[in-house]
Amino acid sequence: MEVKYQLSYGTLTLYMYGELDEYSSSNVKRIIDKVVYSNSTSSKVIFDLSGVTFMDSTGIGLLIGRYKTLKELNIPTFITGTNVSTEKVIQLSGLYKIMPKI
Repeated sequence: MEVKYQLSYGTLTLYMYGELDEYSSSNVKRIIDKVVYSNSTSSKVIFDLSGVTFMDSTGIGLLIGRYKTLKELNIPTFITGTNVSTEKVIQLSGLYKIMPKI
C-alpha cells in the first residue's frame, strides 16, 4: 500500500493506493499519523480511496482511528473516490455517518 498526500488551500488530501488490509494497516497508520500531525492546521482532511483495490474491516478500523485522531484536532474528515467494492464495505460499516462522502 502506498500513501501520498497533497495540501492545497488548507485541505489535506490523502491518496491511498493498493490493498488496505491487516497486512498493510500498521504501516499506513504510521504514515498517515505522521502526515496529519505535521499538517495539524489543516481545515479538513479528505481520504481519497480511488486507488484502493481492496479493503476489509481492518481498513475500516484504520479509518475510524484516524477519524478519532482528527476529531481531537477539530479537523473535519471526508471520504472520496470509492470504487464498487470499497463503497460496499464503507456503506455496510456505517462509516459515512461520521466521515461523509464528497
